[in-house]
Amino acid sequence: MRRIEPFFPLAHGVPRVDDRRVLSGIVYVIRNGLQWKDAPKAYGPHKTLYNR
Repeated sequence: MRRIEPFFPLAHGVPRVDDRRVLSGIVYVIRNGLQWKDAPKAYGPHKTLYNR
């Protein structure tokens, strides 16, 4: 296996945001009547909150 590992594709893109954190962000936005773009960065990107 070690001989072929160099030929495996490398990971690309941004790591997925934790689902629990995103759900907390969605609840926060709804409870406080905010727009998605006004969500705190601690919950992940606002686009992620909106899409999920």
